[in-house]
Amino acid sequence: MFIDQLWNSLGYNFTIWAGFNLFILGMLALDLGVFHKKSHTISVKEALLWSAFWIILSFAFNALVYFWRGPVLAMEFLTGYLIEKSLSVDNLFVILLIFTYFKVPSKYQHKVLFWGIVGALVLRGLLIFLGTELIQQYNWIIYIFGAFLIITGLKIFFDKEDDEVDPSKNIIVRLFKRFFPTTDEYHEGKFFIKDGVKRVATPLFLALIAVEVTDLIFALDSIPAILAVSSDTFIVYSTNVFAILGLRSLFFALAGLWEMFKYLKIGLSFILVFVGVKMCLAHTPYKIPTPTALIVVGVILLLSVVVSIIANKKEAKAEKLAKENNE
Repeated sequence: MFIDQLWNSLGYNFTIWAGFNLFILGMLALDLGVFHKKSHTISVKEALLWSAFWIILSFAFNALVYFWRGPVLAMEFLTGYLIEKSLSVDNLFVILLIFTYFKVPSKYQHKVLFWGIVGALVLRGLLIFLGTELIQQYNWIIYIFGAFLIITGLKIFFDKEDDEVDPSKNIIVRLFKRFFPTTDEYHEGKFFIKDGVKRVATPLFLALIAVEVTDLIFALDSIPAILAVSSDTFIVYSTNVFAILGLRSLFFALAGLWEMFKYLKIGLSFILVFVGVKMCLAHTPYKIPTPTALIVVGVILLLSVVVSIIANKKEAKAEKLAKENNE
């Protein structure tokens, strides 16, 4: 009864929350236990097909929200999903650095991302509940979140392009290696092995820790951004869940295409600043409606991609001309 009352206080009953999470766990079990039971290198074609599947599933859920809870929450879900999906691109770049640093074999990368996503669902769920509860109890928190997003967006915009995350400086990984025995060798797809009587962690588990910490850091940006769009806990949570579910396939689909979207990072900085301003204006006569936010976010993303493609074509043309002149 207590748990049911807790969920009802958030606008939904325990059955809905339990049913949704059981469905997600079932999809993850089907993914790992059936389609990816054997470790193998994910091809770009396979990654694109899985990306399409998760995106279609997300839009199907969006349609369900429309008929179940109405157009307002459906619009909030779509806007939040678009923001979360776009912000995950930077996350994917850092994951690529982590895999490169730990020299994770390509056939085991899916396993690391799978368990990383399971952990992310739990950690993000806790952050979402905490964030929504804080906003409901203390209205002034929304201005702190808004200012944080604006500052983060400006920081991303003015950061130098050569700034990179160094996985070797990850404090959680360093603490783990200090207090727990590790090995520098991979043992197939195992996270732990037995070395005599003691259990030893493999580099695969260290990569998993780094991925989890990275996602948690990025969640500090993305969750306030979603809270700027919706105050409904279930919508914020489900938005994060569907965006995260497609993260693995998106990683393998875009792993070799980072250079094609060189201006996307600038676009993401504008999105963060925009949603931060939206958050700060939430309790004023000048608040920005969700449909407007959806259009603005969509236009920024579209412009970022188009400008990136145009710039790449110009660079390729200039390189071709330079090569012809040299010959």
